[in-house]
Amino acid sequence: MPSQFDQEINRREVPALKVHRMVLGEGGAGLFPAGVADMDFMAPEVVRAAMQKRLDHGIFGYEAVPDALFPALTNWMQTRHGWALDPSHILRSPNVLNTLALAASIFTEAGDGVIVQPPVFFDFYDILEENGREILHNPLVLKDGRYTMDFDGLEALAAQPNAKMIYLCNPHNPVGRVWTRAELRMLGDICARHNVLVVSDEIHGDITFAGHDYTPFAALGPAYADNSITCLSPAKSFNIAACCSSFTVISNAARRKAYQVENSRLTVNKNNAFASAAMVAAYADGGSWLDEVLDYLAGNIALVREALKPLDAVQMIEPDGTFLLWLDFRAMGLSPEDLTKFLREKAGWAVTRGQAFGVEGEGFARFNIACTRAKLKAALAQLTTVLS
Repeated sequence: MPSQFDQEINRREVPALKVHRMVLGEGGAGLFPAGVADMDFMAPEVVRAAMQKRLDHGIFGYEAVPDALFPALTNWMQTRHGWALDPSHILRSPNVLNTLALAASIFTEAGDGVIVQPPVFFDFYDILEENGREILHNPLVLKDGRYTMDFDGLEALAAQPNAKMIYLCNPHNPVGRVWTRAELRMLGDICARHNVLVVSDEIHGDITFAGHDYTPFAALGPAYADNSITCLSPAKSFNIAACCSSFTVISNAARRKAYQVENSRLTVNKNNAFASAAMVAAYADGGSWLDEVLDYLAGNIALVREALKPLDAVQMIEPDGTFLLWLDFRAMGLSPEDLTKFLREKAGWAVTRGQAFGVEGEGFARFNIACTRAKLKAALAQLTTVLS
């Protein structure tokens, strides 16, 4: 049966970044836009209805946080992920990147080391470089088509005197790992031993596949929560990145107060009426829509898996979660520049270049599959043709 997600929507009717010339470049209008991490699916009807209701009210003056917002979030985390989140630990933030930057600014000093686990979300690097922090690399290990953490390397880095913080990506963008409770505990124990603060980006937490459950880092227990800052947002889950904000969870009272003081100093404390309406509706009533999205994404992954099976030149790293596939083109033996040129000019693909995630990503590409199945089939057919 046709799915609601089979509906083709023209993203160019609005200045969508995914299809904008600043991403695709001049002359890139005909490319398959698989780079920017959002979905080509219309937001849930309950979200659109809530925003329309708010629009119809007609007055858009200053607003407080809706009484229903934090209960919607805490109920979602409890019922969906088993995390009994204390509402008093939640702070509002404009977006997850803002929280990452503020955490580095408040809880580390210039020259301090912050650990990252590449290949990893490229904005981690930008934030740390712009804040004058030293980036400490703890590369993930790829073995038999699956990424794991290098815990021995992490222990050595965390023991360095200037190591003060780690940016954890949970689930991991771009390799698609949903870290297990055991893995998170090992990381948390290492960081606690060496007084390294865990700042966990969990924006993809709701998008996981069968057999892979997302564990919020702070849900491991009080000690783990006390040594962490968690970044949450419905942006990816409900495809509302342009009309929502985020949540920062800080259990430690002293750190939470320091964060509040800095938020106040920077006046990062205003509420957007439409973001509030969208988030309340999403968390309160968007669960069934998200379940359907996850089923559709699983079908798209199966389509990619089957299409790539006869091709020796490219391998898919099997994802535990996210709608971003990590594709391995190293067998082609191309330089990063030539791989990008091949994918763009021959396959017609606009992807995120693997090297953007660190040198460990050279020879790879991040490929967004949150699109209609027909569009994905056409893109895979083009790749198959040029590789054949």
